[in-house]
Amino acid sequence: MKLLDALSTFTEWTDHLLTRSTARAGLLRPLQLDAYRSYGTAARFYIKGRLLADRGLTAQAATDSRWRNFRSMVRRFNSREVAGADLVAELPDGSQHLVTTDDEGYFTLIIEPQALPEPVAYLWYPVPVKVSRLPRQFRPPLPLVQASALVLVPPPTAEFGVISDLDDTVFETSATNVLKMLGRTLFSNAHSRLPYVGVADFYRRLQRGRTNRPDNPFFYVSSSPWNLYDMLDEFMGIHEMPPGPLLLRDLGISRPKNSPPPGVVGSAAVHFAHKLHEINDVLGAYPNLSFVLLGDSGQEDARIYREVVRQHPGRILAIYIRDVQVPARALLVGPITKELHTEGVPMLLVPDYATAAAHAASLGLIVNEPIPEQPVETIIEKASE
Repeated sequence: MKLLDALSTFTEWTDHLLTRSTARAGLLRPLQLDAYRSYGTAARFYIKGRLLADRGLTAQAATDSRWRNFRSMVRRFNSREVAGADLVAELPDGSQHLVTTDDEGYFTLIIEPQALPEPVAYLWYPVPVKVSRLPRQFRPPLPLVQASALVLVPPPTAEFGVISDLDDTVFETSATNVLKMLGRTLFSNAHSRLPYVGVADFYRRLQRGRTNRPDNPFFYVSSSPWNLYDMLDEFMGIHEMPPGPLLLRDLGISRPKNSPPPGVVGSAAVHFAHKLHEINDVLGAYPNLSFVLLGDSGQEDARIYREVVRQHPGRILAIYIRDVQVPARALLVGPITKELHTEGVPMLLVPDYATAAAHAASLGLIVNEPIPEQPVETIIEKASE
């Protein structure tokens, strides 16, 4: 582990050196501020983003060649992060909130607003963020770099929340086969990736529960790196998945945030610790909300969710694990299913989302049949009455 820490420190140092040298020479691309979708409550906003040089990405299309997809993916990972920059977020009440980017260009803000801003979409509230000071190696004048962070605030009428994995849960990644996983990641884009049959419909039904209102918040927790955020966010929009925060992982080599259970080592330990940490944060943000969890049998989702049930008794309504058709992985799910059954938490290993939807309907989480959507404008008008 000490060797990995040393390697991580060395790669970060060389990357920062190259960024500083390029900036001093005036050769760095224009800066871009990424503000990720995040979440909060009426009294507390959690905001995360990243400041880096524009990676030169162009719009994705279904007709893009595998070579063009590969070049775009290289640009995503060959990023030039800006550390030590000061940012400011300003709320409508006039309050300003300062933060400084870390060694990887990331920033995290926790804000307690006096009042909610005007929503830009149902349940989504904007927080403007801009650069107020750059490190001294950047040549003046200060460029105008800003973004709007969208914060999801669930309404009091939410029946439950939903936390979902992405890889091999929403779309195929083949995480159990390293070569296939690399191929699917490096040579595809938001248009060429396809969701599993029925997943978007099932998720939209969960979002609307039994009330036909899109009030139930979604959170997507994945071990995919933040470098893929733009592609994943676009994928979700293309396929009309319920919008929600994408809680991804820093690609840097580091120690797990939490101690994984015995027998979980290496990359699995990092995956386990990251997802458990993010899920705990979400459940902690909404202590009065129950949740449905969705994952797959390809990695550690079943064991992670078992730990969530242990740490948050009475909070989990149901767990659905998509079967990736690897018998050895399915065998690991069986004992956990039996264990959770004794605790009153149903966990199903499902071959498809029609099976999951039928079970969710039997629990009263969704209606038996797909329900017509109401225009968001109508929902907002009724909520204000």
